[in-house]
Amino acid sequence: MMKKFKKPLMIFTGFLVALSLAACSSSTKTSSDGASSTSKALDKIKESKKFRVGVKQDVPNFGFKDPETGKFSGIEIELAQMIADELGAKPEYVPVTAQTRGPLLDNNQIDAVLATFTITDERKLTYNFTEPYFTDEAGFLVKKKYGYESIKDLDGKTIGVAQSSSTKKNLEKLAQENGISFKYTELSDYPTLKLSLTAGRIDAFAVDKSILTGYVDGETEILDIGFAPQKYGIASKKSSTDLNDYMNQLLEKWKTDGTLDKLYTKYNLKDASNK
Repeated sequence: MMKKFKKPLMIFTGFLVALSLAACSSSTKTSSDGASSTSKALDKIKESKKFRVGVKQDVPNFGFKDPETGKFSGIEIELAQMIADELGAKPEYVPVTAQTRGPLLDNNQIDAVLATFTITDERKLTYNFTEPYFTDEAGFLVKKKYGYESIKDLDGKTIGVAQSSSTKKNLEKLAQENGISFKYTELSDYPTLKLSLTAGRIDAFAVDKSILTGYVDGETEILDIGFAPQKYGIASKKSSTDLNDYMNQLLEKWKTDGTLDKLYTKYNLKDASNK
């Protein structure tokens, strides 16, 4: 009787062992893939020799595309080039806006974003951010002939701000803190704001100083007044931890050896964290 069941039992046991091994193999593969999924970003860039980076094309001194030559320039463009060089790759600059930079990362169309992307606790829930490479703050561009020097000089003046920007909200807070008031003109874009300042329709043009540096000319100046500080970091997908760690190491090296300071000087930028 026992002999009758011995062979089927052995076959069944063998089946269970094989199934178990297959499960282990599958588990190991999944675990390995899962682990490597956080370490593939660097390998992918090195293998493709392409570093796809989202950049601004309308912020002089940070990310700007010359409409005549088609060439990009700015501190963020140079940082992207330097990171690509370290990886043995070539940078591919993909123009982004505040609305498109996140979705392009989500869809794997770019590897990183270097586009005046402010680090916030809310954004850190969705993306990796490096340590800040620049601390910006909002400020005022005014005509030199007005002779403005302090925030009190702007009491009651008309300030031009971009539509839907957070600048107006921050200005109202600044005015309240200093016991003054502003009038506002909200316009669609930065060039139009600069034209309004030139024409005398507004008394000051307010936005991030990194943007204002691209609009200074012989008749205007950026006041030595800053508000609403914000830190810019390089963003990447949450899974790209190896890329984020690598870029952090590079930024730390470039802070220590003075490379970043040289870039600030080259583009006439003043890091607000040095105040």
